[in-house]
Amino acid sequence: MIDLALIGKKYGPVPFNYTWKDVVLYALSIGAQTDELQFIYESAEGGLRVFPSFVTVMGTEVFAELFKDVNVDFSRFIHGEESVKLHRAIPPQGKTFVEAEITNIYDKVKGALIVWRLKVMTGTGDLLAEVEHGVFYVGAGGFGGDPGPKAEAFEPPERAQPDFTLSYYIPENQAAIYRLNGDLNPLHLDPRFAKMGGFTQPILHGLCTYGYATRAVLNGCCNGDAARFREFKARFSGVVYPGDTLVTEGWEDKGSGYLVRCRTHRGIVLSHAYAGIGKP
Repeated sequence: MIDLALIGKKYGPVPFNYTWKDVVLYALSIGAQTDELQFIYESAEGGLRVFPSFVTVMGTEVFAELFKDVNVDFSRFIHGEESVKLHRAIPPQGKTFVEAEITNIYDKVKGALIVWRLKVMTGTGDLLAEVEHGVFYVGAGGFGGDPGPKAEAFEPPERAQPDFTLSYYIPENQAAIYRLNGDLNPLHLDPRFAKMGGFTQPILHGLCTYGYATRAVLNGCCNGDAARFREFKARFSGVVYPGDTLVTEGWEDKGSGYLVRCRTHRGIVLSHAYAGIGKP
């Protein structure tokens, strides 16, 4: 059982310093190619752009601090939900300050869903982004706790063709690259550790899948314009393995955003997903 006394635990604000190299590494770690030059070239025309999901890696070290001195088995952590809301475009280099708080622990019977939130501020004190992580701790449920609120449906319309569809092949070494952003959990690289977590082989980081989906949204409905990105929330419904092909589909929702779904040949891997998009 996870200690419910963790609810309300805070950490920070702590600085997160990054350069253009960190931004480019992140872009490559979610599959960016040379036809997306504005995200991988520091001297790109108009300046280097930053994928909105980059803010998710700003809390990697904070997560470890929140669970410092807590007896947990990190091989049993898998991502459950993720939500990012941007208040301004991310600069291509600089310094932010990150505050974190564990806001809830829900009883999902087969595991505990630990919800923690990040507030990311610019170096001048302006709110840059808000991030909510939902991490599923396998085997820690069934303690009679609050099951949590029912997730918003965000279901695509039946039999309607998506307004965009993008397929990305996930290279076999993608998790090895993504972990360089700071998430060094061996579940994503070491076959022995993966088996300890109940998987036949190492799985892709959930936030890498989320980054691929964010990239698909930008390319599918924003023409690569990161300034139009407002928010993206999703539930992790299945596992992605390096070597899979990830198919992202989006349906326009009343002109204000897109209902999104991601799948592999095994089935849906991102569901209950919504992307808020600004006008050109």
